[in-house]
Amino acid sequence: MRIKHKETGEVLFEVSGDNLRDANLSGANLRGADLSGAYLRDANLSGANLRGANLRDADLRDANLSGANLRDANLSGANLRGANLRGAYLSGANLRGANLRGAYLSGANLSGADLRDADLRDADLTGAKFIVANVTVSIK
Repeated sequence: MRIKHKETGEVLFEVSGDNLRDANLSGANLRGADLSGAYLRDANLSGANLRGANLRDADLRDANLSGANLRDANLSGANLRGANLRGAYLSGANLRGANLRGAYLSGANLSGADLRDADLRDADLTGAKFIVANVTVSIK
């Protein structure tokens, strides 16, 4: 499977198989990647650069995204249930309608992230940074 840039089509990373379940993408440079709708359940993306990546509607259940750079990434509608986002950088990320139920967001930077309609039930937000302006956030 090839992971391509969302605008240029350039191949950023290649892995064997037809999906990315359990894939080890730790530390990978996936800046601007098109991973919309991707099946990334249990994948290791710790420390990966996913800045500006499109992860809309991706299945990231139980994935390890600890320390990942997700600045300005599109995670709208993504399933991040039980995902490890400890220390992740999500500044400016679109998490609108994302399922973050039971996700680990301790120490994550969510400054300016769009969390409208996101499900944060049972999420660990210990030490997470929220700096928002003119935004209403409701935790279901």
